[in-house]
Amino acid sequence: MDWDKLRVFHVVAESGSFTRAGEALNLSQSAVSRQIRSLEDSLRLPLFHRHARGLILTEQGELLYRTAHDVSAKLAMTEAILTESKERPKGLLRVTTTVGFGSIWLTRHMGEFMDLYPEITVSLLVADVDLDLSMREADVAIRISVPQQADLIQRHLFTGHFAIYAAPTYLNRFGTPNKIEDLLEHRVVSFGEDLPLPFADLNWLVGEVRKIEPEFQPALTINNLYGTFRAIEAAIGIGALPAFMADERAQLVRILTKVEAPKAEAYFVYPAELRDSARIVVFRDFLLRKIAETRF
Repeated sequence: MDWDKLRVFHVVAESGSFTRAGEALNLSQSAVSRQIRSLEDSLRLPLFHRHARGLILTEQGELLYRTAHDVSAKLAMTEAILTESKERPKGLLRVTTTVGFGSIWLTRHMGEFMDLYPEITVSLLVADVDLDLSMREADVAIRISVPQQADLIQRHLFTGHFAIYAAPTYLNRFGTPNKIEDLLEHRVVSFGEDLPLPFADLNWLVGEVRKIEPEFQPALTINNLYGTFRAIEAAIGIGALPAFMADERAQLVRILTKVEAPKAEAYFVYPAELRDSARIVVFRDFLLRKIAETRF
């Protein structure tokens, strides 16, 4: 198969439209359509269902798309490795991590990293779902769980500790709880239970209260940890947060300090193919230095 036609097919499949694919490829809509028609003719198979709202891959098209996507990702990875200068790290570095860690801790330190390595451009992808590193959805990940993929290299970064926090204005208004059962009379903020958790034991505080009252419901649930942090900071209620998010904020008070809280392990993860990438090496070493200065 002609790689130029496969490349066009890959972009069309991603965009779902000849027009949008043409814009991405700097080609006319008719030129894109001809390339796809030629590819279909050579394979003697339809690759798309065409309808008024756009294009949908056929079963055969789905199979070809997965292969083309894999080849495209591998080529992009190889190109990055071949063109990167080990003496002066440069190029795009795509980093994915959870919303809480990325929004609160990591962004605070990115300016210093960019000052040290001005030729590295960083794309920070914060999401509470794991992107596929093997498919080059990102170059490196900071994950709050042990990676399961065998082809990924992992380095332990830190052990995170949880604690229970409230804003002083909330405590002035509603009083300070002295034990877990006191939370039955307070407003508790937690992560949404019907959503995938970014890491295990995130809703442990609600679980502790339900040991006393099984029907207990938090007053407010939010679908990411940064939102939970901001709600507690705004004196909406009491909640559990990682120490790195809350301890540096003077407006938050740690309460119920005798309650035993879970821990979370964080890992720096990247594909084995990028083990010699200078961008990844310097970013990993920078993180380890900054983490050593932080109370987790």
